[in-house]
Formats: sequence, structure tokens, C-alpha cells
Amino acid sequence: MYPGIYFILSLFFVSIAGLVLMIGRKLYLVRNGEVGNGKHFHFFVFDLIKVKQIAKNGVKRYGYIMLVFILRSNVKISNLVKSQFEKAILNIEDMLTKKSKPGDEMNIKPAEVSGFLKMVSEYKKKVRRIKNKISMEEDK
Repeated sequence: MYPGIYFILSLFFVSIAGLVLMIGRKLYLVRNGEVGNGKHFHFFVFDLIKVKQIAKNGVKRYGYIMLVFILRSNVKISNLVKSQFEKAILNIEDMLTKKSKPGDEMNIKPAEVSGFLKMVSEYKKKVRRIKNKISMEEDK
């Protein structure tokens, strides 16, 4: 057998023994009538009732805040990408005009809008509609 498996098995049995000791101590206290008052004693474990109340009270508000944050960051990132894309296009056009021959300007046709840009603009329109609906719901 693998020698590390003995170590893993020993850790498993030590953890089982620890669990038995913890449960045994609690049972001893219960049998002697020294049951706690039901308050939360452990520092690292959350009080589930408080967590439930906080979740009920804040889900809609924090959901709205997160939606606005995500939409704002999306718009800012898209504007940044758009400006960088326009700069790149200008640089490419400058490079092409420098390398092109003098008579080639007449043969250059304007490019059509790509499908990706159309999809991005439609997505922006949908996001604006969602923003307007959210603001109308908040005003009510």
C-alpha cells in the first residue's frame, strides 16, 4: 500500500474521535441540565437567523446596485474599447496612406459596418431599455 495512506487514515480517525468528544461533551451538559440559552457561541460560525434577515432586507437593493455597477462598467469598458479601436483604425489608415501609391485613392471603397459592431450596438440598445425600466420601477 501507499505509505501516505496510513497518514490520511490516521487523520481521519483522529477527526472522528474529535467529533465524538465534542458531541459527548454537549450530551453531558444536556444530561446535567446545563443547556445553553440558545445564543450563538462560536466566533467563526454565522448566526443563520441574522443572515436570513439581512438577505431578505438587502437582496433587492444590493441586486440593483450590482446591476447598475455592472452596466456602468460595461458601458465604460465598451467606450474604452471603442476609442482604442478608432485609434487603431486611424493608425492603420495612416500606415496605408503612407504605403499606398498616389493613384490608389480612387480604387479604395468604404468598408461596410461589421456584424460584430452591429451586434454591440443592438446590445447597447437593450441595456439602455433595461436601465430605463429599472429607473421607472425605482421611481414608482
